[in-house]
Amino acid sequence: MAAFSFSRVGRSMRGILLPTAAVIGFSCLLTYFFILYQPTVGPGIAQRLGWQAWDAVATVDYFDKEPSRPTVTSDPEEPQPIPGNDDETDWWETTSNQPWDTTDDIESYPLDVWAPLLPHDTGLSEIAITRCMMPPSLVGDLCAPPTTVEQDAIKGNWVRVDRDLNKQAGLWTLNIYYRRTRRLDIPLITDLRLLPANEIPEPVTDPWVKVDLSIRDGIMRAEPMYLWYLQGKTMNEMNAEEKANLITEVDVLFGEDRPWYGFKKVEPAVTLEKEGQLESVYVTYRRGVQSVPRAHPLHFSRDGKFKILQVADLHFSVSRGVCRETDLDPCVNSDNLTNTLLGHVLDEEKPDLVVFSGDQLNGQGTSWDPKSVLAKFAAAATDRKIPWAAIFGNHDEENGDVKQEQLRMMKALPYSMVQRGPKDIHGVGNYVLDVKSADASMTSLLTLYFLDSGSYSSGYLDWLGYFFPTEYDWIHEDQINWFLQESSKIQPIERPFTPDTGKDFGSIWTRQADQITPTTRKLAKPNAMMFFHIPLQESYGTVDMDTRTGQLLDIGLHDLEESGAAKKSDGMFDKGLKKALESGHVTGGGIPEVKVVANGHCHITEDCKRVKDIWLCFGGGGSYSGYGKIGFDRRFRIYEISDYGETIRTYKRTEKDEILNSYILAGPGAPLFNPRS
Repeated sequence: MAAFSFSRVGRSMRGILLPTAAVIGFSCLLTYFFILYQPTVGPGIAQRLGWQAWDAVATVDYFDKEPSRPTVTSDPEEPQPIPGNDDETDWWETTSNQPWDTTDDIESYPLDVWAPLLPHDTGLSEIAITRCMMPPSLVGDLCAPPTTVEQDAIKGNWVRVDRDLNKQAGLWTLNIYYRRTRRLDIPLITDLRLLPANEIPEPVTDPWVKVDLSIRDGIMRAEPMYLWYLQGKTMNEMNAEEKANLITEVDVLFGEDRPWYGFKKVEPAVTLEKEGQLESVYVTYRRGVQSVPRAHPLHFSRDGKFKILQVADLHFSVSRGVCRETDLDPCVNSDNLTNTLLGHVLDEEKPDLVVFSGDQLNGQGTSWDPKSVLAKFAAAATDRKIPWAAIFGNHDEENGDVKQEQLRMMKALPYSMVQRGPKDIHGVGNYVLDVKSADASMTSLLTLYFLDSGSYSSGYLDWLGYFFPTEYDWIHEDQINWFLQESSKIQPIERPFTPDTGKDFGSIWTRQADQITPTTRKLAKPNAMMFFHIPLQESYGTVDMDTRTGQLLDIGLHDLEESGAAKKSDGMFDKGLKKALESGHVTGGGIPEVKVVANGHCHITEDCKRVKDIWLCFGGGGSYSGYGKIGFDRRFRIYEISDYGETIRTYKRTEKDEILNSYILAGPGAPLFNPRS
């Protein structure tokens, strides 16, 4: 009886399990074929032989290449002419201001890849909007608009604008698609409009085309709105002015701030702003090729001066920002207020270089679309045509795009001096800039090192079962070795530097009237400064004493907050900064090459202290969007380098235009270096 019962149970289970297994297996098979399966990239796809171009379309990272070097066609042994060696033109004015690498062939830019940073001059032929129940990151272009081989050959492949219009709210993802073509006989798009369902563009006689799906599709209780595009003439029929007004790119902006350089908003907003709940969403577009202005090479003035303004910890968000710990009343839209304050400081100080020393993005869930934030963070500098550099902080990578992509974006902004740096060491954005003399010798008089101090080290498993970062990252050994290697490449110069004011040997050698032949000269590397975000442990160490006065060399406010240094270290101070000397000669006195290290990170710490002959300085918080302290004014640190790089002086300018703690860090009038045995 028992055997009979077990047999019946076994047959019943088999009858249930077999069909279930068959259904599950068939579902997995469908999932693999239609969702997970991606064709292997073969040599044909890698080469991307253009269906609308005669040449092969190369998959080149155009914004991640090293600067191209000019080709020398003459005998390399023959002396080459010095740029700007005439009475009318300075050498830095001869540098190319081209927005892209002059070795690039613009006609070979890929047509079927959304790359809004590339200066495409190719027009768009068609636009569509599609919904998808799953994000494109999982299913790719599964939900792309329907097409045929013939349409692809004539109008171009569908290209997805990789920005979800429903990122903040919506029942499904919503993406814009467009086609791009090089053909000369296809009407190209010349205008865009957004209109409610019951309106049509004027004049009605123009060939406007309505996109079928509402651009607000999937958003509950939102009135439908439709995107219209105007099909103009073919490329054959256009003159030069009309070609320059073609719409060549489409993008999406989150927030109420300015769009990416060269782009304009299509009004009205796709999604309206709801304070504290939703940020506005705009469709943006670019007409023609918008040349991105490039900064001239960094150089001293003819009287030997160069000024750097450090901007620490902006903490900008996709929104217009929320004010924190400030006496300013009223204080709303803190990002905009900070940009206004920064613009005022730039107008007063007129620096030659602005350095953003990390935490440009707030992270913490508010900078979830880094591109929309990066579009505005350097606006005060770019509007004034001031060159700028940047490094990453611990918050920059918390939300959204990784550092590599953010750096690619920053390189594509006007007047950017940012560089990717080596890829085989820790961090993104380890690079060197040098500041040259204004005379025809173009002598390097100041070296600026920029390092990525990282974000967070590994976390631990907390009691909730989630991994959380627990400690700040630090500068790693491979970065130290890279710095020492770069330092070893710096050629010594005769210091103090004497500018060559003679244009050539046939002219009379002239000398500045106020120039005095120095009594002491030396052969040494030029002075250097270093910028990274998270301070070293030595920034909280024992301070040097001024042997002239007996006072401790610690200038400014400190101890208003806890230490911001990493708990671990690979020895950047002792193995790096102390090892890189300005002169290797036994009589060099062991003076370090890097005279000043500039950090951010700690918003209400703003002192400069000298430790073992190296000044370790904090910028102090300059943004209303970052944390502060009531009674502690926002401030910016300025470094004024004079005497052709010999003298480094620093001070701070507050939001109330007060100048604080002006002090000479290096050069004549600075505290003497510690004696060496």
